[in-house]
Amino acid sequence: MSGITYAVADRIATITLNRPEKRNALNGEVVHALRKAFAQAEADGQVKVVVLAANGKAFCAGADLDYLRQLQQFDFEENYADSRELMQLFREIYELKKPVIAQIEGDALAGGCGLATVADLSYAVPEARFGYTEVKIGFVPALVSVFLVRKIGEGRARELMLTGALVPAETAERFGLITAVVPADRIAGHVREMAERLCTEASANSLMVTKQLIANVFDTSLEDGLEAAARTNAETRRHPDCQKGIAAFLDKKKPEW
Repeated sequence: MSGITYAVADRIATITLNRPEKRNALNGEVVHALRKAFAQAEADGQVKVVVLAANGKAFCAGADLDYLRQLQQFDFEENYADSRELMQLFREIYELKKPVIAQIEGDALAGGCGLATVADLSYAVPEARFGYTEVKIGFVPALVSVFLVRKIGEGRARELMLTGALVPAETAERFGLITAVVPADRIAGHVREMAERLCTEASANSLMVTKQLIANVFDTSLEDGLEAAARTNAETRRHPDCQKGIAAFLDKKKPEW
């Protein structure tokens, strides 16, 4: 796949941005390859967790400069079609039926920061910086705004998107943009441990349904949300995973997921 690598081991799919010479910047080919890789991971019954990582000093610097030059020649319909490709990538990661963990070992800027935003869990080295820098080049962080406001609230989102400021990993953690800051010599092991814990300590169906509940909570009224939650509870209780887990709990055994 162009600009990325894909590997599976021990029920963990690792998708790695692999354009270090371009600071893992995004273009149409890379976005397409990422969409294909995440779809492959979702369809693979042997994959339970997905890790998104990157080679090189940057996690993802946003849009590729050559790609930006190309976009200037596009008409509205071409730009709209291209924008929808990135929209679909963000949405597919956000709604993926399996947990996505971002392993961030360098700067995550603009669209790259968007990738960190839509991941379920994000761990970053202290040296990483985060920012939605679009306004500084006359652009807007339109797509990511939908997810960022949900994730960290309107106030913090306004601060980051209007100023285009770069913030250190510690601030990103404090804002709720990322899950935690982990030293560089430990981050790979930490991400691996978290992925393995999700594989061994949680039901695949429960992970999928929980992600769906979180994604839908902002789209319904309190009454409708609670009604949907009650139905989900009832449906889940009848699922084989739940029956297996409760039986193991009552027998004081650990279920094998």
